Amino acid sequence: MTFTDRRAMPVSSSQRDAIDACDDAIELFHGYYGNPIEALDKAIALDPGAVLPRVAKAGILLTTSEKAFLPLAAAEIEAAVLHGAGANARERGHIAACRAWLDGDWRRAVRSWGDVLLDHPRDSLALQLAHLGDFFLGQSQMLRDRVARVLPYWRESTPGFGYVLGLHAFGLEESGDYARAEQTGRHALELNARDPWAVHAVAHVMEMQGRLADGIEWLESRAPDWSPDNGFAFHNWWHLALFHLDLGEHAKVLELYDTRIRPGRSQVILEMIDATAMLWRLSLRGIDVGDRWNELADAWEPLAADAHYAFNDAHAMMAFVASGREAVARTLLAALRARADQDGGTNALMTREVGLPVCVALAAFGRGDWDVAIEMLRPVRLVAQRFGGSHAQRDILSLTLIEAALRGGQGQLARALAAERTQVKPTSPFNWRLTARAQDLLGERAGATHAEAWSRTLVSASTARIAA
Repeated sequence: MTFTDRRAMPVSSSQRDAIDACDDAIELFHGYYGNPIEALDKAIALDPGAVLPRVAKAGILLTTSEKAFLPLAAAEIEAAVLHGAGANARERGHIAACRAWLDGDWRRAVRSWGDVLLDHPRDSLALQLAHLGDFFLGQSQMLRDRVARVLPYWRESTPGFGYVLGLHAFGLEESGDYARAEQTGRHALELNARDPWAVHAVAHVMEMQGRLADGIEWLESRAPDWSPDNGFAFHNWWHLALFHLDLGEHAKVLELYDTRIRPGRSQVILEMIDATAMLWRLSLRGIDVGDRWNELADAWEPLAADAHYAFNDAHAMMAFVASGREAVARTLLAALRARADQDGGTNALMTREVGLPVCVALAAFGRGDWDVAIEMLRPVRLVAQRFGGSHAQRDILSLTLIEAALRGGQGQLARALAAERTQVKPTSPFNWRLTARAQDLLGERAGATHAEAWSRTLVSASTARIAA
């Protein structure tokens, strides 16, 4: 007798209650609700010989980008191998993927999860883990296409189909297909209003299109669905703060920071990244954030010598630079150089190509060496997708570059960079403020007046729409 999960995918366990518990845990993982690890432990307790809950636990832990979870993931992989004599091909594929990730070969891990999907296209666990891997690797096209590969095998009646559409919506957005991304995200939410990833995908569309009022209304009106008891809520609150930041509503941004983005002293790295990115954006604008940098740098400092993931390291460097911790910044740079000198591992390549030059640029920015910051950031921002993140997250590099050009007196470069931004998002008041500053630097007073008028008009229009 062949046993299957809720999506008719084969499992080696013969314990129906353990299979159901594993399905429950995977459902929690898809929506970032509750505690999927606790639910997987329940499944393991019900059937200690079951392989799927162990590889699910390992995969979830590995894709948090938390180095502290590696020993726990390794123990589950070892246990899965121990019980692997009865594992089916699907489960063996998961074991191979988790082993590759643990060995530092994230690309091979994602390929392995992709191979699982070729034969088991309704394996939603493999799909989400591969999707997260594509995100960490900056593989924007695969964020779209990996989901597209399995869509013919899903129906609206298949459990979890809404989550699959939410993943596809994000992939479409990151590939620049904004109309289809929004349509797909809204469809996903018709099937499952509590899908935070689908809400997030549509918020990304509005961010990329500069639809500030729409973005605020979208996230605020749906907050009762995606916010309560949700492990992803901090990131959607971060997106809400981005819309307010573009409007220049800095007090509102700080309120969201204190109450939603970083209400405590969380040691969760993904939460620390968003908090760091928001404070850095505020600091680039000259906003006094009080003692918030010191609290955040305290959280990053124990990780300074790790160099586990280049994207995380760049945010750690922002915190060290902003809080004036030069010695810790040097420790991180030394760790990055050591990592970059290694021959193997995905993160070594990421660090070499993106992470190290970004951190050198940030350190230079902190000491006011604008020329070095510009020299390092100009080429690296063009390949920054290689260390992961979204377009919205990586925009912090362009923001830092243009601020370095403005502070360093490179008016022509600042004007060119501002023009890039206003062409992509002409409805962004902040982009026009950057234009005005660049034109002031060049002595183009008439143009500056025009840009400032644009900014005032757009702020007024956006505020009016929000109030309505």
